[in-house]
Amino acid sequence: MLRILQFLYSLRSFLLFVLLEVLAISLIVSNNSPQGAAFFNSSNAVTGSVLKTRSDIVDFFSLAEANDALLGENAQLMEQLKSLNVSPDSSFIPLDSVLAAQYDFKGARIISNSIRFAQNHLTLNKGSNDGVKAGMGIFNESGVVGRVKSVSANYAVGISLLNTGLLVSSKIKSNEVFGSVNWDGKNSSQAKMLYVPRHVQAHPGDTVVTSGFNAVFPEGIQIGIIAEVEQGSDPNYLDILINLSTDFSKANYVYLVENNQVEELDSLYQQSEIINEF
Repeated sequence: MLRILQFLYSLRSFLLFVLLEVLAISLIVSNNSPQGAAFFNSSNAVTGSVLKTRSDIVDFFSLAEANDALLGENAQLMEQLKSLNVSPDSSFIPLDSVLAAQYDFKGARIISNSIRFAQNHLTLNKGSNDGVKAGMGIFNESGVVGRVKSVSANYAVGISLLNTGLLVSSKIKSNEVFGSVNWDGKNSSQAKMLYVPRHVQAHPGDTVVTSGFNAVFPEGIQIGIIAEVEQGSDPNYLDILINLSTDFSKANYVYLVENNQVEELDSLYQQSEIINEF
């Protein structure tokens, strides 16, 4: 303590000078309007800059939590919207359970993703503890992303649309002609639409969306835009190339969709000895 007092005593002249300078500035600011306004404006600017920087840093580290919250809210809104868009039966009799299938939506984040293999997969940060189940569809604001393959307590692994083993039931939006979208393992931004008859009028620029013919995706989720239409070597079907609407190199946050009647549909298919290839 004595050393500190001795150090301060050695600086007595400097400290007195600083004190007098502060007092002089205070008197000038208090008794002269132009100088006072300039001082307080400068002070507010510095303080505002510091507070903004602090806020930006705090916001940056809370982005993940905020995005997860927004995903959950959007999933609930999509579920409500889907229920509002159900077409009523003209005879006012409750619709068959297959036609009136309702979908549940959940939000998740991709924590691992691949695009360079023939069978690409992605990993999500949600699992069975969050209600995620195998078979759920995966999509984002751009379009279809894939389908959940397996689930653990806290994580899920999905088959990417960039997987040669995945078929997605689809249709051309302009004419309602359906087919199946399948990746050919070549370009990560393009895929093929299969089983479209040769007599169908399909044109570049037409939008391809999910057909709703299976228990995975609701009708109308975008898959891509037709880029090329050729007659091809198959005498029965067109060779259609589409540009995928989802950029898989940037895919981050996604939604999971579940059909509440999927078990009933699967049971019906098994009884009918129908293979559901989707």
